[in-house]
Amino acid sequence: MNTDRIVVTGLGAVTPVGLTMPQTWSALLDGVSGIGPITRFDASELPVRIAGEVKGFDPLQRMTQKQVSRSARFTHLAVAAAAEALEDAGIVVDEDTASEIGVVMNTAVAGMGEIAAAEDDRAAGGWRRVPATFVPGVIPNMPASHISMALGIHGPTLGSALACASGNYAVLDAARLIRAGEAEVVIAGGTDASISPVMFSGLAMMGALSRNNDDPQGASRPFDRDRDGFVYGEGAVALVVESERHALARGATSYAVVLGGALTSDAFHIAAPEPEGRYAAEAIRLALERSGVGPTDLDYVCAHGTSTIANDRTETRALHTALGDRATEVAVSSPKSMVGHLIGSAGALSLAVCALAIRDGVVPPTINLEHADPECDLDYVPLVKRELPVHVAIANAFGFGGQNCVVALGAPDA
Repeated sequence: MNTDRIVVTGLGAVTPVGLTMPQTWSALLDGVSGIGPITRFDASELPVRIAGEVKGFDPLQRMTQKQVSRSARFTHLAVAAAAEALEDAGIVVDEDTASEIGVVMNTAVAGMGEIAAAEDDRAAGGWRRVPATFVPGVIPNMPASHISMALGIHGPTLGSALACASGNYAVLDAARLIRAGEAEVVIAGGTDASISPVMFSGLAMMGALSRNNDDPQGASRPFDRDRDGFVYGEGAVALVVESERHALARGATSYAVVLGGALTSDAFHIAAPEPEGRYAAEAIRLALERSGVGPTDLDYVCAHGTSTIANDRTETRALHTALGDRATEVAVSSPKSMVGHLIGSAGALSLAVCALAIRDGVVPPTINLEHADPECDLDYVPLVKRELPVHVAIANAFGFGGQNCVVALGAPDA
């Protein structure tokens, strides 16, 4: 068992506000919204016509034409984020290192949009309209597998699904692989890209999405009294994690230490959170306890902060329960106010935000928070970024089905 600390040494991202991690981080700090009218399909007949789309992305910069044609968009985004993260970490894949590197790239909805489109083609033109590459293109393990193929990685390669907690959990899974001695380095993160008619139809029927079509950039407003639902987004985020011993041996610089984390289940409802946030609070409490820190050590919470009535209130209650009197003193903010909900990659983005907040001593704002919901009474860093020394941060992620995942990061020199 490897008892070394686990550190984050590389970051990569493709999001609605940037095609790289530096672009994304700069936009988040500046309060830039990446939400706009849907362009990926004709949404004119739908009640929801806005989304957080990735713009200007070219998968051929990281993949061959054959690889692109045999895979789906959620894979294209994942490969780009993973390649950037590996480059950022300064790791070269060769015969000596290929088997020491693993991949954990999780997803929530996988290739749902492509599945719906293929069914339309089959219904219109018969079974021969569905290509032979369809099935291996849309199944959930393909982002991880294509990352291994594109980068020449031969270590453990896997993907799992925890709804909107998927990206967060990938880092915990990666830490377990390293501690078990199954890998020296792991590329971990999440990806999703299903801005499609079927997805928006289903979520619109649930009443989950904001219908503020006339003001896309003001539609995602976590913790604000006027919020009316979340904004669906797409993207991929990857973190390179490795043992501190391995990082020091190759002279790498660490963004943060993976202190610990926790998983709990609401066991309450297929979509709604447990109203009092008891098990979300338990995940927060356990994550801190397993990290060897307490509420007084916590400086920043990168919130799940979806901009739905129920989730924002439940998360607020959970933070009160878990942190006690400290809850009102800790900075809390939600990047979803700018990028929307990136589903399977949302938690990975939150962890990247925590790592960069630790490095730079600044936390991004919650934009559009003009009038706080009276039941949301914490310090949500409204409207503008805040200079703040961050030594310990947590990323919250709560998914459909009641899956709660909280991960704590700490400063490398702590």
